[in-house]
Amino acid sequence: MIRLNKYMSEAGVCSRREADRLIEAGKVTVDGVKATVGMQIEEGQKVCLNGKAVQKDKKDKLILLAVNKPRGVVCSEKSQGGDVNIIDFLHYPKRITYVGRLDKDSEGLLLMTNEGELVNRILRARYGHEKEYLVTVDKPIDSEFVRKMSAGVKILDTVTRPCEVEKTGKTSFRIILTQGLNRQIRRMCEALGYQVQTLKRVRMLNITLDGLKTGEYREVTAAERQKLEDILNGKKND
Repeated sequence: MIRLNKYMSEAGVCSRREADRLIEAGKVTVDGVKATVGMQIEEGQKVCLNGKAVQKDKKDKLILLAVNKPRGVVCSEKSQGGDVNIIDFLHYPKRITYVGRLDKDSEGLLLMTNEGELVNRILRARYGHEKEYLVTVDKPIDSEFVRKMSAGVKILDTVTRPCEVEKTGKTSFRIILTQGLNRQIRRMCEALGYQVQTLKRVRMLNITLDGLKTGEYREVTAAERQKLEDILNGKKND
């Protein structure tokens, strides 16, 4: 027996959390019957998402891509009206999903994989995995802005974790986050009286955007993947 959300995650469809949302929305069936959150399934049962079979194939090559997402592309696995979603944009021949969202107006590094469990391991906020961004705002920033952003800003009924912030220009800065609240950087800036003009993610853990033009993607190298596994397993970097 295996939990349905874990089965879907291991099949590379989505994360466990997203699987639960899809199940709750009535989009998942097991042997033709609408699934329920928390249910378990046995080997041989037929799982479908939106009428299409979800199958785990142990022989599938493990896929991990670094993608340079353009502005205007939506992180979603379904149609978004007139917007292009990341799945349709890439047209990748295998079923893959994204690791953490970038909003429509943001650009930069997006990891995509067919390993649902890898998605879960990377996104577990309690481990404080780093994500690095380059940001420009609508007016000059000063040392007080850097100090307040670094110390934590009250948004969404919480205070953001302390983070690294470095001024890189008159209206630009670099920020390294270890959490992923919804539109976090934009909300932090708004709370301090600034509006984000551009936002680009350039690194997730040890994977960087280096060498990727906007709209391009590449396979993560074996060395990068090994270092990523070391980080996720709690091993210290050399």
